[in-house]
Amino acid sequence: MIVDVLIAGLSALKEYIALHVLTCLIPAFLLAGGIVTFVSREAIIGYLGAAARKLSSFGIAAGGSFFVAACSCTVIPVSSGIYRAGAGIGAAFILLWVAPAANILALVYTGSILGAQMVIARLVGALLMCFVVGFIMTYAFYREEKNRVSTIQMSGRQLMTGKGVILLLLLVAWLLAPNYLVIHGPYWQKVVVWATGLVVVAVYAWKTIDKEKIRAWLSETWWFVRIIFPLLLAGVFIVGIIGALLPQEWIETWLGGAGLRQSFLATMIGAVTYFATMTEAPFVDTLMNLGMGKGPALALLLTGPGISLPNWLAIARVFGMKKALVYIPTIIVLGTLVGWVAGFILG
Repeated sequence: MIVDVLIAGLSALKEYIALHVLTCLIPAFLLAGGIVTFVSREAIIGYLGAAARKLSSFGIAAGGSFFVAACSCTVIPVSSGIYRAGAGIGAAFILLWVAPAANILALVYTGSILGAQMVIARLVGALLMCFVVGFIMTYAFYREEKNRVSTIQMSGRQLMTGKGVILLLLLVAWLLAPNYLVIHGPYWQKVVVWATGLVVVAVYAWKTIDKEKIRAWLSETWWFVRIIFPLLLAGVFIVGIIGALLPQEWIETWLGGAGLRQSFLATMIGAVTYFATMTEAPFVDTLMNLGMGKGPALALLLTGPGISLPNWLAIARVFGMKKALVYIPTIIVLGTLVGWVAGFILG
């Protein structure tokens, strides 16, 4: 029994390293380092900072997040990157939530498997939740945000160079391309797309970016790697063990119908289990075919890719334990309520 459980954890770790580190995490870490290095703090503060208008900054953060096809772990370097560069905590946590919970790639895939009704419900639910998350995080840490703003020195220098803009766009394209261009093909095709993007990014950076700036970029990237990566590995191993211990029959029995209990259980399963981008849709489809209600299904669709146990650990490490203790319960409560209400609306 113990050996089987450990093997399940190691298998989950093996699968995660094999399928996600190369094509997802490496570009995400480099993008996070690039945001800190090449985007001036004044630019981020102006649009997404604590002093910016909340509805405007939250809307920009939510809208931009739809185009970032990232899992709950991959998105952490990107979110912490804009936060470190000066974005307000509300906008940073909106990106942290929306990108994995409701990116365009996941929405399209959800629609193809579960139908238009579920994809519309997922989109509306994610948007409603993200604005609540933004306001809660902002006002829960209002004093800290106020102190952060006061330490930033504004200046009239150029906000971002044209070369920096092109490099960041290349990094975003490199991060998204494997999943956008290879949706149903074998993994080696994603690797080919990833390798092509690596060559393009490396050649452009080497020929156009100052070598001192490249060193600073790699230094910032390494900061994210050493802070986040070990915890992600530990969290994935634990999730593999939990998956082996959680009987499928229990899920089928307790997630049928529509109710607060079912929605809460679905939310908790999603909250601790790691789902790579788009893997939640076929999983939910299987459970719905076995009798899972639409409300609990929506709660799992949102929280499954949106948060996970590795995500909890990394958030606590990067943003601090207090922020994790506010953010995670907020998502669990909101996911439960959204699933509960949706259960009555969707039938």
